[in-house]
Amino acid sequence: MKQSIRFQMFSFFLSAMILSFAVIAAVNGLFLEKFYHYQKVKTLKAAFLELNKLFSEEDDETYERLLQVSAQNTIEILIENEGLETILFSTNRETRDLSLRLFGYYTGFYRETIDVIESSGLYTLQETSDRMMNSDYLEIWGQFDNGYCFLMRTPLEAIHNAVRISNLFYLFAGLGVTLLALIFISVFSKKLSGPIVQLTELSQQMAGLDFEARYTGKAGNEIDRLGENFNRMSEELEHAIADLKNANNELKRDIDEKERIDEMRVEFLNNVSHELKTPIALIQGYAEGLKDDICDDKESRDFYVDVIVDEAGKMNKMVRQLLSLNQLEFGKNQVQMERFDLTALIRGVVNGMKLVIEEKGAELSVSARPSVYVWGDEFKIEEVITNFLSNALNHLGGARRIDIRVTEEDGIVKTSVFNTGEPIPEESLPRIWDKFYKVDKARTREYGGSGIGLSIVKAIMEGHHQTCGVQNYDNGVAFFFTLDSRGH
Repeated sequence: MKQSIRFQMFSFFLSAMILSFAVIAAVNGLFLEKFYHYQKVKTLKAAFLELNKLFSEEDDETYERLLQVSAQNTIEILIENEGLETILFSTNRETRDLSLRLFGYYTGFYRETIDVIESSGLYTLQETSDRMMNSDYLEIWGQFDNGYCFLMRTPLEAIHNAVRISNLFYLFAGLGVTLLALIFISVFSKKLSGPIVQLTELSQQMAGLDFEARYTGKAGNEIDRLGENFNRMSEELEHAIADLKNANNELKRDIDEKERIDEMRVEFLNNVSHELKTPIALIQGYAEGLKDDICDDKESRDFYVDVIVDEAGKMNKMVRQLLSLNQLEFGKNQVQMERFDLTALIRGVVNGMKLVIEEKGAELSVSARPSVYVWGDEFKIEEVITNFLSNALNHLGGARRIDIRVTEEDGIVKTSVFNTGEPIPEESLPRIWDKFYKVDKARTREYGGSGIGLSIVKAIMEGHHQTCGVQNYDNGVAFFFTLDSRGH
């Protein structure tokens, strides 16, 4: 009886089920993804050839045909003039993102991973990822014969749907084979009918997501082992569903985070608009004064021109800071870790700002060992020190003293920049690292500040996985940051 059960179970049930699963898995694994990718590549190349021909024979129906090509093939299309100055056609609402991506390809500034599939004189066909959209794409970009620049792309997300459908088919096929094998075995042995019925009921309960059910039969043969496998499978499925629920909660949190980022983007645009409004108004007013010949002497004209140049310089500084901050926050400006002498770097910054220090009448001292070696991006840390020192000079008061101290404890090097003057109001301390936040707006504008410098400092230190902060004293304020002196 044991030999008969073993023969039937292994010959008809396990062999048929494993063979079916293996064949389906092999077909999916070997051919589905490659075939899908091949068809997508053909679609993009065919679209390029058709659009190239359309623009060489451009007529009133050209743009209507563009829309048809985009809709029929699920292709996003962006077309710009030869100098990438004007967007002529786009099917994507995120036109600016596509335009920046195309500009990055032409200029070489695009730093994301690109897998080039084919390249010719007119186009480059490649596979890449879009972090903003969190999706993979096949892209083709280049120039048509008439000189227009283009970028076309199609998402590879459909491959996941195909795999999901395939897996469903695989599951249903496996269940079908299993049920047929159970029926076949029940015909040959009434003794096995009881345990098999119990296993069938157990599988039905599992299909209804009731994972509390367990096999308790005592057939005295291999069916008991199968029942134990069902019990383990029930436990694994219960764990898998728990993991799925956790993943769903993570997804909800990600959606909330996206909404928060959208709110921050709106706030950012409002702040930029507000910051640019005053210098633009001043430039426009003084420029109109020059145009209307309000100034009838050279001294007045020079004053007007100086105001215009000064305000334009402030705008230029703010834009450059925003670009730098954007690169830091979105990870496009990677930290280049190296070991360098922090003391030498501090003294270099101080020497470079010697004239400004003398103009401010500041008494500056540096307290540090002759050489303190740390790990970090020397260029970015120099920007942090320069920002802290400039901030100290602009808010100097009282005894007009600036103290720079470098201390080390347990492998952590702390650098602080203290200046005498008015302490920062307690309610402002948590917000001074926010973009565009200014404790004293009138004073900040007086020395040309934009409220971005400390945000850049925070982004740099986060990129180093280190800390920065501020501390009030009775006679002044100290800003600090930390670095690791060890190589790990």
